[in-house]
Amino acid sequence: MSSTTVTVGSSIGLHARPAGIIAEAVVAAGVPVTLAVDGGEPVDAGSALMIMTLGATQGTAVTVSCDDEAVLAKIAELVVADLDA
Repeated sequence: MSSTTVTVGSSIGLHARPAGIIAEAVVAAGVPVTLAVDGGEPVDAGSALMIMTLGATQGTAVTVSCDDEAVLAKIAELVVADLDA
């Protein structure tokens, strides 16, 4: 499984709105994606609730993992984006 580490860009972190947008993109992609914070267990990125359990605030490093490189890049872009704007 490929992975990349990116920094959360949303001004209030991965709360309900950004988590929902990311989870929706993962479900639409149809392939498993996980997100993890340093020292934490990976969570299913297809679940907004699981994403919110990460407690990732703006500036937190998050590792995105997926077997599909295109999906990996798309989800990493969403984590970096300010989805509150």
